[in-house]
Amino acid sequence: MSTLITNIAELMTQDAEHRVLKDAAVVIEGERISWIGPSSAAPAADESVDAGGRALLPGWVDSHTHLIFAGDRTAEFEARMAGESYSAGGIAVTTGATRETGDFDLTRLALGRVAEAVSQGTTYLETKTGYGLDVENEARSARIASTVADEVTYLGAHLVPAGADADDYTDLVCGPMLAAVRPYVSWADVFCEQGAFNEGQSRRVLQACKDAGLGLRVHGNQLGEGPGVQLAVEFGAASVDHVNYLSAADVDALAGSWSGWQGAGSGPAAEGRGTVATCLPACDLSTRQPLAPGRELLDAGVPVALASNCNPGTSYTSSMAFCVTTAVLQMRLSVHEAVRAATYGGALALHREVGNDVDGERAVGSVAVGHRADLHLLNAPSATHLAYRPGIPLTHAVWRAGVRAR
Repeated sequence: MSTLITNIAELMTQDAEHRVLKDAAVVIEGERISWIGPSSAAPAADESVDAGGRALLPGWVDSHTHLIFAGDRTAEFEARMAGESYSAGGIAVTTGATRETGDFDLTRLALGRVAEAVSQGTTYLETKTGYGLDVENEARSARIASTVADEVTYLGAHLVPAGADADDYTDLVCGPMLAAVRPYVSWADVFCEQGAFNEGQSRRVLQACKDAGLGLRVHGNQLGEGPGVQLAVEFGAASVDHVNYLSAADVDALAGSWSGWQGAGSGPAAEGRGTVATCLPACDLSTRQPLAPGRELLDAGVPVALASNCNPGTSYTSSMAFCVTTAVLQMRLSVHEAVRAATYGGALALHREVGNDVDGERAVGSVAVGHRADLHLLNAPSATHLAYRPGIPLTHAVWRAGVRAR
């Protein structure tokens, strides 16, 4: 089955050439993109969709979410808005509610959040464990996550549970808990932050998970300067997320991690790959932290991703458009840079920016022949309207792996 999408006013490919095509068309065959070009030269297809002079983007790639949870933290939010400072301790509230919720309801809640994200143009997403914090509930969260998300990250090292010894709990995270979640996850993360896991504990978690064959991510430098960025670079983590407080040495380390990389399509996916800086602007606004220095990172040559950080305590939104708008209006990214960070950047942070018909792992986050047909049609003639008309719901249609989802 093939589908021709024609009469596209602006096609922002976010491919290796950063092409922006006018009066364009795209052909989908199965789950892949099979042709891109001018509408006037479009081939025949089994069905045709008239884009009506709208803009087409890659689907959003949300590389940082926490969707497996139950409960409500509006009281914490209200207190923070009234002037209380954010700390990691609120995670314990969600942990209690999550443990008390059965599998069916926990899955139903997570699927609802995924559907909400897809309805706004997100076509590929990662989610984490981290609200179980014991062997049974972390394994359960990982299993449920593997049925609702594209990528699953083990975050047993989210917070030390109340009453537990930090080093003893770290032993649990690196041993029995890791073994229990391993069948369901491909990534591991650690909250390397004051009030969570210190440098030594974070190092142990990263080493154990690396030895177990998992890709690595780090929550780092959210509440102040700390070791998170340096650890992420040292361990070759795919991304370090939050990055609100960075020293010059941190920025240099991130930039240096990409010194041997030649770009997408230049060779094996891991060749010369560095650590992506993932900015989470919705979380920054909710916690009243300084916005991550996305402009400075890009200027230094650091690849940047934007992600929602959808979670019940500090960023209860799955709106990637909101993140893009904030990045343009307040972080000084151009529209093209912000859209790239929310599509290709997220794919880069998940090691999914490359892949084609040959290896069967089709790339996401960009529009190119052979890539997965993840497409987001805006009810606007250009992507600029995402920032020009802030807060307006602009998603007109969504294709996820070639299937129209909206």
